[in-house]
Amino acid sequence: MLSIIVPAYNEGEHIYDNLMVIDKALKAFCSDYEILAVSDGSKDNTASEVARAARDNSNIKDCSYENNRGKGGAIAWGAMKSKGDIVGFIDADLDLSPEFIGKYYAEMIATGSDIVIGSKMHKDSKLEYPFARKVFSFCYYIMLKVLFGLKCHDTQTGLKLYKGSVLRTIAPLRKIEGYAFDIELLALASKSKAKLIEMPIELNFTRSESFGRIKMGDVWKMFTDTWKIWWNLNIRKTYFK
Repeated sequence: MLSIIVPAYNEGEHIYDNLMVIDKALKAFCSDYEILAVSDGSKDNTASEVARAARDNSNIKDCSYENNRGKGGAIAWGAMKSKGDIVGFIDADLDLSPEFIGKYYAEMIATGSDIVIGSKMHKDSKLEYPFARKVFSFCYYIMLKVLFGLKCHDTQTGLKLYKGSVLRTIAPLRKIEGYAFDIELLALASKSKAKLIEMPIELNFTRSESFGRIKMGDVWKMFTDTWKIWWNLNIRKTYFK
């Protein structure tokens, strides 16, 4: 079984249609799947649109809640409610096409990998997104390489698949709710000797601002949260007590 988590914050204008697009993409290659849509304390009509999608499509599960927990909290919530042998997540704005899920799914089955992630730095990736984002992504990659030594080039792309047993084991251990949650999950998986491979993406950036909803305060918090993850993992060793 395949579970796909869709975290959403203030995506009311598009979330219903986008969930149906995801459903169509999954149906093309998989007969047993669920879509766990999580309105992360949205202030607009995202929650009601998720509920409407769940009423109209039995493959969509409404996992929304009222108080904002951040993207990391939304994905952890969805992970713990998931039933899939493989559990993935994709951003609700669909800057990344859900059609790639089928390719990642097939690669995971073929290789026996524990994690398959999209990478902007893969040689076959096709990107249309702002130069500032490219610079930030590269600098963050260097930082992560130094701190964690992960065998991947890009931790932040919003399409990933995990073996369900791996994600449901590490998700309750997470301490970060913001944008750095991705590196936290991957660092915990690496400590558990999970096998990871990267796949190409096609990214069409749809938001008008260079960083989308990410503000300078978010960038600073992501930086400090990354150091907290390193400190908790390597110095305090608080994750696996």
